[in-house]
Amino acid sequence: MNARGALGRYGEGVAARTLQDAGLAILERNWRWGRRGEIDIVAADGDAVVVCEVKTRREGGHQHPMAAVTPAKAAKLRSLAERWAAEHGGAPPGGVRIDLVGVLLPARGAPRVEHVRGVA
Repeated sequence: MNARGALGRYGEGVAARTLQDAGLAILERNWRWGRRGEIDIVAADGDAVVVCEVKTRREGGHQHPMAAVTPAKAAKLRSLAERWAAEHGGAPPGGVRIDLVGVLLPARGAPRVEHVRGVA
């Protein structure tokens, strides 16, 4: 695994712990739909399924993690969420929500995590 991949996996672990601390249950990590894409984290929030995109950046980088979800990325996430739901018995009573978790890594100290609900 390269340094970028390791950074991403670390950020996904931080994000998963943050979501669990907020009361969400992690259902899957790194779910793939062939070559069409990947969902970083699938979680349950009450009776809703939450598809989470995780973006990890080092502090002082060129782009804030939250700026990484473009309209095209949002459309792809919606498509992946629909496919995941179809493969798992359809949308639950609470529906499917797409969230973004941004993990910002400072040079020193603990990561800063921002969780934005319903981004797409």
